[in-house]
Amino acid sequence: MTITHLVTHSGGFHADELLSSVVLTRLFPQAVLLRSRDRQWVTPAANKIIYDVGGAYDGDAQIFDHHQRPGPLREDGQPFSSFGLIWAHYGRAYLASMDVPADDIAAIHTKFDTKFVLPIDLLDNGAMEPSVAGPLSILTLPALLGSLKPVFDDTSPTADDDAFMKALPIARSFVEAQILNLAAKNRAQGIVIEAISKAGTSPILELPMGMPYRTALDQAEADHMLFVIHPRGDDWTLNGIKLSNDTFEQRADLPAAWAGLTDTALEDASGVKGAKFCHNARFIAVASTRDGILKMADIAVQNVQ
Repeated sequence: MTITHLVTHSGGFHADELLSSVVLTRLFPQAVLLRSRDRQWVTPAANKIIYDVGGAYDGDAQIFDHHQRPGPLREDGQPFSSFGLIWAHYGRAYLASMDVPADDIAAIHTKFDTKFVLPIDLLDNGAMEPSVAGPLSILTLPALLGSLKPVFDDTSPTADDDAFMKALPIARSFVEAQILNLAAKNRAQGIVIEAISKAGTSPILELPMGMPYRTALDQAEADHMLFVIHPRGDDWTLNGIKLSNDTFEQRADLPAAWAGLTDTALEDASGVKGAKFCHNARFIAVASTRDGILKMADIAVQNVQ
């Protein structure tokens, strides 16, 4: 039977049912999104998907709540929110709808679940404190989406529903951007692995364009590589390689004598014609030609060695 209604609870909203709605409204665009707690609406039927309300979890019956006791748990014992349940059941179809290659769907489904869905599940269930984000806690996605709820003295009878519908496309943009980035990383993997092989023992990795390369470097165990170069518009860039995604510290910094210099001053300091810019933090430099950036890269390597 065709899905005609997507049903979640009325009143204030949280990130889990909002993000669940992102997935479901893409898969069932003709269905009516209804926010209600009325028994007639939160009772399972073949034409409805009910989530974050209803007091039950039954995938076959298309009801996905997590507030009942005991609540649904992942295989490792961590709790699901409605978003985790919806992602587990509909995430692969959602990825296919975004034209993710079939061979990549399983891996991206797992990565998105681990990096994006699980934190939402844990926060929504109180299994993780917002304080773990420290001073950035107010900038986490659940906090930002929560800030879109109506203010306390908005007396409009439709305030909550209006705010939910305004928040939905914002939430959608974050989900889709994350998926597109994960898919792009998968596409880049083969290109970077080939470039690593071509570079051999060189400490300089040349890529045909800017792209994610960290995962491929780790996979290839290319610990000898210190810098990455690639074209960017009419220029070429020289980048340091961070020790990990959790730090700004690099395997090697660009020469201290270049820090913060531009144009003629940088040409004089580096001895490279066409040198245009070096960031004060020494993680990126720019030259006007490939030959120029290769010379800068060679000097940077010699400086480290």
